[in-house]
Amino acid sequence: SSFQEMTNVTTVLEFRLLGFSSNPHCQILLFTVFLVIYILTILGNIIIISVVTLEPQLHSPMYKFLKNLSFLEVCYTTTIVPKMLANLLAKRKSISFSGCMAQLYYFISLGATECYLLAVMAYDRYLAVCEPLHYDMAMTAESYTRLAVGSWVTGVFTGLLPCLMVSRLHFCSYNLIDHFFCDISPLLKLSCSDTTATETVIFILSLLVLSSCFLLTLVSYLLIILSILKIPSASGKRITFSTCSSHLMVVTIYYGTMISMYVRPTYNLSSELNKAVSVLYTVVTPLLNPVIYSLRNKAFKKALEKIVIKH
Repeated sequence: SSFQEMTNVTTVLEFRLLGFSSNPHCQILLFTVFLVIYILTILGNIIIISVVTLEPQLHSPMYKFLKNLSFLEVCYTTTIVPKMLANLLAKRKSISFSGCMAQLYYFISLGATECYLLAVMAYDRYLAVCEPLHYDMAMTAESYTRLAVGSWVTGVFTGLLPCLMVSRLHFCSYNLIDHFFCDISPLLKLSCSDTTATETVIFILSLLVLSSCFLLTLVSYLLIILSILKIPSASGKRITFSTCSSHLMVVTIYYGTMISMYVRPTYNLSSELNKAVSVLYTVVTPLLNPVIYSLRNKAFKKALEKIVIKH
């Protein structure tokens, strides 16, 4: 009978994603808006990767980290947006169980990698602004490789435990996910198992990853700002501060939305608010990063102009 009970509760082979709205006109409008944002995100990040690769002057650790971040943003947004766009036009908005777990794993792993990379990038800027004389010794090619590879590898392992725990939950015949992708919160709501242990583990892991990376990033930028205030010239202050303030804006949006979503013991946010917040970090932030980190950077803009004129 226990085998019979098991087969009754694990009959879900696919999930149906409810998405945003059942209004066809609204869905076409959302499809158009998200498609334009997605294309701009991919193009913007590919331009960054190409310019940093082609321009020898941009082969410093700061720009190499930026190249990593751009590649990450392409992967991160591609995990969510193409499926969301397909479902906005499809009558049957479905995703297989294995497809759902794969999406969840890549979403968590790439999200965690972004946290680690943002912290590493903030540390790199701290060294450059606050310890300029020791920067070349501290941030060698070997140090850069260790920090970049470490961010990716740690991110890959971060996604394993939450995904494994969610995949082992039982899902009964009800398979409607009130979201536009396979996120932790709607999957936990949908499960007919006791999700207390899974929720607790995910809460602790989210708290450790997000809070520690956010604090490291914040402390780095606070030390940078204190260092900027000591710069005697007003123009020097303005140039350094404009770069750091734009970096801080991306970091605050990303961590603010992520912490509000995942560092909570219970997942009781309304589904509409849940979706709105999710759009910020899955669709908007990957577009903001190339704009803020690069287009406000004079060295990058000069390198881009040089490549455009040459070709």
